[in-house]
Amino acid sequence: MSDAPPASCRILYIDDDPGLGRLVQRSLQARGHHVELAASGTDGLARAQAGEIDLIALDHHMPDRTGLELLPLLRALPDAPPVIYVTGSEDSRVAVAALKAGAVDYVWKDVQGQFWELLGEAVDTALRQEALRRDKERAEAAVREARDRAELLLREVNHRVANSLTLVAALARMQTNAVTDPAAKDALEEMQARISAIAGIHRRLYTSEDVEAVELDAYLTGLVEELQLAMKASGRDHAIRLRAEPIRLATDKAVSLGVVVTELVTNAYKYAYPAETQGEIRVQVMRESPDTLSLAVEDDGIGWTGEGEAKGTGLGSRIIRAMASNLRSVLTYVPGASGTRAVLSFQA
Repeated sequence: MSDAPPASCRILYIDDDPGLGRLVQRSLQARGHHVELAASGTDGLARAQAGEIDLIALDHHMPDRTGLELLPLLRALPDAPPVIYVTGSEDSRVAVAALKAGAVDYVWKDVQGQFWELLGEAVDTALRQEALRRDKERAEAAVREARDRAELLLREVNHRVANSLTLVAALARMQTNAVTDPAAKDALEEMQARISAIAGIHRRLYTSEDVEAVELDAYLTGLVEELQLAMKASGRDHAIRLRAEPIRLATDKAVSLGVVVTELVTNAYKYAYPAETQGEIRVQVMRESPDTLSLAVEDDGIGWTGEGEAKGTGLGSRIIRAMASNLRSVLTYVPGASGTRAVLSFQA
């Protein structure tokens, strides 16, 4: 990037000394700038409000108002140009006040004649800095636009995936109604529940402002409702009680957790209570520590410790182990007086 200031820069010099103003004008025009003069704060503010000014050099002492009084008004303009403060006072508090009010630099009117050179260098430096600032703003705006576009596309993808998975789940339900073999019905119902668990994640993602994480309590609420409806339709009617803290969880972890909940709740529906017996299934997700979450699924049924041969095909147990491995954890069964309590702790 070149160190030269932008070409065709228009500078406004505000000073009630017309002779000094003309000298400043000649000095800065010799550097290639176009300079306009304003003999009062009021005139200078009016010209700045008209726009198309790249930089303002502002004198401190003026009869109608001081530069410090005018500076906040100049900085409040839309797309305000940078301001260099010019003062003949050697009181450093004036310069400090100007910088605090928004000036990018200050120059003293010295008696040795270095003022012109110092002002010219300050102008060129301020213009270079302003060009860099604007380039940075444009780059940041482009990055934000690209990010927003990517997030929009990702939401659209999640929308379509959710719709496709919902369709697959509906096809599985239709197939379930078409078969008569009990084992095939059970397998299709379980597959439908697994598909719905994953579809629920994608539904949450395309309706959320954050496409990288989901609100775990809201997601599990929807998942539990779907599981209860599906199980009731298959002839099982057990109440599911959910207690979940408001926690945001990364998408990939939420998918694994949702599948584990689906498998454990489905197992409890099928095996926890004897036929014709109603019971309760409790699902709880809580934060054990700032970095650790805990899932517990429990019932008051006949109980199982996790040892011995699993009932059914054993596919559900293999799926649970795989999902727990994704969470870098292992499902454990906590012994109790009755029922089954399965616990999974993992890093959030």
